[in-house]
Amino acid sequence: MTNSNYTFEPDWVSPPGETIADLLEERDWTQAALADRLGYTPKHLSQLVNGKAPITKDTAVKLSRVLGSTEGFWLEREAQYRAALAKIAEAERLESWVDWLDEFPVKELQKAGQISDCRLDSRNKPRVVQELLQLFGVASPDQWRACYGNLAVSFRRSRTGQDNTGAITTWMRLGEIKVEKLDCPQFNRAKFEKAVQEIRKLTVLPPEDFLPRLQQLCFEAGVLWVLVEKIPAAGVSGLARWLNPHRPLIQMSLYGKTNDRFWFTFFHEAAHIILHDKEEKNAIFLDEWNQGEKLESEQEREANEQARDWLIPAEYEEELYYIHSKEKVKAFSDKLGIHPGIVVGRLQHEEKILYNQMNDLKHKLTADLIQQLYQPNNQGPKDSAQTGLDADKNQYNESDYENLLQYITDNLDKECKRSLGEFRGIAPKLLEGQDAQEWVNNQRDQWAEREKVWR
Repeated sequence: MTNSNYTFEPDWVSPPGETIADLLEERDWTQAALADRLGYTPKHLSQLVNGKAPITKDTAVKLSRVLGSTEGFWLEREAQYRAALAKIAEAERLESWVDWLDEFPVKELQKAGQISDCRLDSRNKPRVVQELLQLFGVASPDQWRACYGNLAVSFRRSRTGQDNTGAITTWMRLGEIKVEKLDCPQFNRAKFEKAVQEIRKLTVLPPEDFLPRLQQLCFEAGVLWVLVEKIPAAGVSGLARWLNPHRPLIQMSLYGKTNDRFWFTFFHEAAHIILHDKEEKNAIFLDEWNQGEKLESEQEREANEQARDWLIPAEYEEELYYIHSKEKVKAFSDKLGIHPGIVVGRLQHEEKILYNQMNDLKHKLTADLIQQLYQPNNQGPKDSAQTGLDADKNQYNESDYENLLQYITDNLDKECKRSLGEFRGIAPKLLEGQDAQEWVNNQRDQWAEREKVWR
C-alpha cells in the first residue's frame, strides 16, 4: 500500500534579525542608534539584521544587555535559523540528486522494507534519495560512486548480464548490513577447510536445520556467511569477497530455489575464499547459475572444479555417470553422505539426464527461510562453546540440563580450565535417565581431582 503521508514544511525561514528589527520598532530606535549601543559599525549591524552575520556568544551577551531577554534566547534563535537554512539547502541538494535513483532497484527495496513504500513522485523522491544514502552509509551520490560505484572494477563476473552496478551494489550492501555488527574472529584457513567438510554433511538436513549450523561453522572459522533475498536486476546468486584483509564474506540468495543450486553455490564461493585469498583479496567474485553467456576465467574454473570435488569426489564420477534411476540416485547419495538432489543436479548439468527428470528428489527453498534465519529472536552466530550447549540441550531432559547448567554456574570460579564443549561427554549418562543433580553430586570429587572446568 502506498504511503502518501506528507508533512508540510515551509521553504522560508525567519532570521534573528527580524526580532531585532521588531524591538527597534517598538523602541523607535534606528539601526545606527542600536549600533552605537552595541559597539558595532552600522554595516555590521545591518548584516546581523539581514541574517548575513551570525549571532556569536559575545553578540548574544550584548543583545541581552541592550534589548533584553537572555543570552540563551539569542543563541537559540540563531541556532534555529542556521538549522533551518541548512535544512533548506539539504532539500535543494536532495532535489538535485533525484535522477540518481534511476540507477537502483528502488521498488525492490520498497518491497523489502528497506526504504519507505511511497509513491515515487516529485514530492517524495528527495526523501527516497535521503533514505538510499542512509542505506549505503554515504553522504552524497559522489561518495557512493567512490565507495561502491568504483567497486565495478573489482567484479569478477561469471556470466554476461552482470553489469547493473546499482543493483549489484545494493544487494551487496544488504549483506554488509546483516554482518557489520558481528564480532567475527579472524579468518583461519585450516579451520575453514575443516568446516567445509563438516558443512558437506549438512546437505542431507532440512534447511531449517542446516542454515543456522552452516552460518555457525563459517563464523567459527572466521568467515561471514549471509543469506539475502535476491534482486533480479543484479543477476547474482552468490558472491565471495573480502571486507578487509582478515574478514571474508560469502553472500548468497535463493536464486534457483532448489537445494542442489544452493549447495553448489556455497561450495563454489568457499573455493574462492580458500583458493584465491592471496592474490585476489580486492576481487569480488560474482556468480550466477545459468543466466547469461558464461565467461571463462581461471579462477572460475578452479572454483567449479573444487566445488564439484567437494560434493562428489572425482573417484566417484565413473559410477555417477551410470546412474539412471531414482533408486540408484538415492543409493549413491547415501553412499556419499549427500542429499540426492545434489546428485540429480550434477547429472542434469552434465547432461546425463534431462532437466525435467527426477526434480522431485530436490528440495525446494523458499524466501521465508531468510526471514526465519534473521528473525528478531535469532541473535546470529554464537560462541562455539554456547553452540555446543544448545546442541546438547536437545539430547536430554530439560530439568537435567537446567540442574547441570546451574551447577556449572555455581562453580564457575572454582573450575574454569576446560571448554564447555566437553560438556557433551556426559550426555550419555543423562540419557540413561540418571538424575542430573545426583550425577553431579557423585562426580564432584572426581571433577575436583581432574580439574575439569566449565565455563
